[in-house]
Parts: sequence; C-alpha cells; structure tokens
Amino acid sequence: MTGPATTNEDVWLVIPVYNEAQVIADVVTEAAATFPNIVCVDDGSRDDSAARIAGTSAHLVRHPVNLGQGAAIQTGVEYARAQPGARFFVTFDADGQHRVDDVVAMIGRLRTEPVDIIVGTRFAEGRSESVPLVRRMALRTIVFLSPRTRRLGLTDAHNGLRAFNRTVADQLDLLMSGMSHASEFVTLIDRNGWRVAEQPVTILYTDYSRAKGQSLINGVNILADGIFHSTARR
Repeated sequence: MTGPATTNEDVWLVIPVYNEAQVIADVVTEAAATFPNIVCVDDGSRDDSAARIAGTSAHLVRHPVNLGQGAAIQTGVEYARAQPGARFFVTFDADGQHRVDDVVAMIGRLRTEPVDIIVGTRFAEGRSESVPLVRRMALRTIVFLSPRTRRLGLTDAHNGLRAFNRTVADQLDLLMSGMSHASEFVTLIDRNGWRVAEQPVTILYTDYSRAKGQSLINGVNILADGIFHSTARR
C-alpha cells in the first residue's frame, strides 16, 4: 500500500535558479527520482537555465529580472503551497551541493517529530572539515555575531537546505530579496515560535559550487544586512 508518505507526493522542492544551465537539469533529474514535485524559479537568468528546466519534469516559474535568492524562494514557496496536497517544503540549491538523502532524513523527521522547520548543519559529526576554510570562518563569524542564532541553538543558519511544514510555508513572508534571506529565516523562526531543529548534512563542494561561494567579508555583510532588516520589520 502506498500513499503520500511513501511516495513523497506531499513534498515540494523549491529550487531558486540563476544562471545554472550547466548543472540544473542533472540536479532536477536526480532529485525527481525521489521527490516528484519540484518547482524551479528561474530568477532572471541570462543563460539557458529556463530551457534546461523546461526539459525536465519540474514546474517552471520565471522572474523577468533577477530579484535575488530570497525573492525566488518566496515565489517558489507561494507556488508550491497553492498546489493540492502540499504539506512539506524544501529549499534546495540549484548548483548540486545538496544531497537527496539528507532531504529524505529531514522529511522523515518532520513526519514523526514535533518540529516545524529543520535546518541543515555542516558543523556536526565532524563534517565541518569538508567545508572550505574561508567559508567555515564566515559561517562561524555569522553565528558568533548573532545572539538570536545562538539562542535558537543553530550552528549553520546560512545553510540553504531547509525543510519545513505547512505552518511555516503559510506564514513565510521573506522581504529580503537577496542572500540576506537566511538571516531573515532565523528572525521568522524566533518571532513566530516555529519549533526548529538541525540536521547534520553533507555539502558537496565542487569546483563549480566553490566558484559561487560567499567570502568572509560577504558573510559579515549578510549578517549586518540581516540585522538591519530585522530591526526594520519590528
């Protein structure tokens, strides 16, 4: 006997896409073997990302201009939560860094544990050694400078792999259009009282994904932007 819990038909992967034509079709194809419902938000790509997505089973939503990852995630979640039977949602990177096996574990926990949102962490079970040094420093600095992140017990709040339930999806209202949406996620978790947990995950760093990474100074700038916008939302 099969149902949504065994076929993952109640799960939607939201993939923000910006100039990922080189890898996006492979990323979608691999993920779709386990999670058939995927929406890719092409965020004003200048390459043929949209055409590559159109050749897969994923749903395609397009921004006419580049609005930033936060805006693409918000668009994707709004699209996914409007679909019949949607109960669980996952933000999943387009560059091939995230593993489907980690998503399976996160969704399993959402189904069985009293938790609303699960954030991936690279800093558990000795996994941080795989994180490039500059990236590791940036992420540690962000946590150190964010009392809210520490209070929630999050060690890797800027991890793009997140899984959450309908409660979070219905209340999600990201106002930060760019990369600072990660700080905004932390603010929303805290303000809305969402029950949060972390999941140890493995990030697959390739030459392609490393070229798109954030430097230490960019990481600090993201945090500063997050603090500013967090204050502005009060």
